[in-house]
Amino acid sequence: MTIALLLLVLTGLYLWLGLPATLRALGLHPHYHGPLYKLPGQRALIITTSQATLGEGGKATGVFGSEMTAPYYAFLDGGMHVDVASIRGGAIPIEPDSFRWFMATDSDKRYLHDGVFQAKVEDSLRIENLDFAEYDLIFLAGGWGAAYDLGTSAVLGEKITQAWRAGKVIGGVCHGPLGLLRAKDHNGESLVQGKRVTAVTDKQVRELGISTTPQHPERELRAAGALFESATALRDPFANHTVADGKLVTGQNQNAGPETAQTMMRVAGGMVRMA
Repeated sequence: MTIALLLLVLTGLYLWLGLPATLRALGLHPHYHGPLYKLPGQRALIITTSQATLGEGGKATGVFGSEMTAPYYAFLDGGMHVDVASIRGGAIPIEPDSFRWFMATDSDKRYLHDGVFQAKVEDSLRIENLDFAEYDLIFLAGGWGAAYDLGTSAVLGEKITQAWRAGKVIGGVCHGPLGLLRAKDHNGESLVQGKRVTAVTDKQVRELGISTTPQHPERELRAAGALFESATALRDPFANHTVADGKLVTGQNQNAGPETAQTMMRVAGGMVRMA
C-alpha cells in the first residue's frame, strides 16, 4: 500500500469514526445539560406503538429507540418505578435505524445491556389492561409506527382522558403527541384545543421523505385546535424544542426526549437531584 493510499484510508476512517460527533454538532441528540429531577417512589408509564412496518409489509419501523430509552432512564434514575406499554401489548417493534452505531445515544447503549428493560420491551403491557390514573407521569414515545396507531386508538384516547382528569402529567415527543388527539379535557373538549404543543413538523416529514403515513403530527394537531409551535434548522431533524403548557409537556422530535422527561418530572413536583 502506498503512503498516499494509506493516508486516504486513514482519512476516511477518521471521518467515519467522527460521524456521531459531527451529527451531534449539527443538532442530532444533543447532550442534555439542564437540571435533573427526582420523584422517588412515584410511577411512570411509557407508551409506544405496536406498528412494525410502514404500511402493509413495508419497511421495518416502530418506536424510535431514544424516544423510549431516554425517558425510561430519566424516570428510573429519578427514583421512579417505570412500566412500558404498547397499543397491543407484547413485543415492541423498534425502528432499526435508531440503533445504528452513528445514531445510538447513551441511553440506547445502556438499554442494549439492560436485561430488565429489554424484558419489559419484549413483553410490554397492553394499554387496555391498565389504569392510567394509577401513574403520576404518562409519556407517549414516537417513531414512524406511532403515525399508524397512537392517534387512532379509542382506548388510548379514553385512558389519556382519565389520566388528565385525575391531574396526571402527560407528555410525549415526535409522533407520540398523536396519542393526544382522541383525549378530552374536563369539559369534554379536545385535550389539545387551545394548548401550546409541539411535535414532528411537516417540514421534517417532507425532508425525511416518509409522507405516506396516515397521520402527520403538525397537521393533525393544528386541525385539532392546538397552538402548534416548533423550532427549525437547516433540516428539522436537527432542530430541538420542548414546551410545557400546564401539565401537558411535549417535545418536537427525537432530540427532545431527555428535556421533555425532565420537564415532566419538574411539573409533577420533582426536586432537583445531583447528577
